[in-house]
Amino acid sequence: MINNINDVMKQITNTILMVRPVRFRMNEQTAVNNFFMEDIDIQNQTINAKAQQEFDAFVEILRAKGVNVIVVDDTKEADTPDSIFPNNWISFHSDGTVGLYPMFAENRRKERREDILDLLETKGFLIKNVMDYTAAEAEGLFLEGTGSLLLDREHQKVYCALSARADEDLVIEFCEDFDCLPIIFSAFQTYEGKRLPIYHTNVMMCLALNFSVICLDSIDDLKERKNVVKNLKEDGKEIIAITEEQMHHFAGNMLQVLGTDAMPYLVMSSQAYHSLTPTQIKAIEKYCEIVHSSLDTIETCGGGSARCMMAEVFLPKAKT
Repeated sequence: MINNINDVMKQITNTILMVRPVRFRMNEQTAVNNFFMEDIDIQNQTINAKAQQEFDAFVEILRAKGVNVIVVDDTKEADTPDSIFPNNWISFHSDGTVGLYPMFAENRRKERREDILDLLETKGFLIKNVMDYTAAEAEGLFLEGTGSLLLDREHQKVYCALSARADEDLVIEFCEDFDCLPIIFSAFQTYEGKRLPIYHTNVMMCLALNFSVICLDSIDDLKERKNVVKNLKEDGKEIIAITEEQMHHFAGNMLQVLGTDAMPYLVMSSQAYHSLTPTQIKAIEKYCEIVHSSLDTIETCGGGSARCMMAEVFLPKAKT
């Protein structure tokens, strides 16, 4: 089902930025509150090689569908094991604004690179303004981009699950700057018998044009859950609920993108896809084709999946 193409282009883009890893490994600085990560007993060099293979295969699959993937190589000089997840430090907006975000882990702050902005400009994208929230790091406050902020660009709403990586005041500040309605809640997962905050909103919730894949069970407060459901329904989105177990297979970490002829695709990992039930797959395929790729090493060591690897580029193009 395709909406008016202008509405489609507000929420979904054909262009994504991805960063190819050179020193990928399990990041000890993010493991403290990312309970999706698992330690595996192989050498870091082997982990990085496997991650590169998964990355390259993923890019190839996306490009085969007509997605414009801009690949930037990470630099060997910086110790940036999580550079493969650029959506946490930068966001791109249709009015030419770039958002830069305060990161919880100190070694992730090195991922912010001005040369990436220069590269986008050489490719004809217009950058008119930079909203820089990174000064909050000095106060111990964090907001990790579209990992924390789920943007409904069409309806000017922001869904955010609060955590150590998503400060409520910063969420409100972002919404004031971008003229959005904040829909703030808390989301939890059971880890070692305790209910602990989920580190990023985008692992428990995916926002597509006509639907949302969401782990409602993670929102323990019933009033907050009801408010999220109300906002999704009033914007005409079908709710496709997933279980907490499916969420741990990254079934919430998906992104809708545009391919050839503005055809929408829902992109996820193979692990996420195989965790879905036939009924859930059928519900998604009413709206778009599913694209999936194996990201096992990246998911296990990085604690993030397909959506985390893609920074959507909504910047306007310069007129020629």
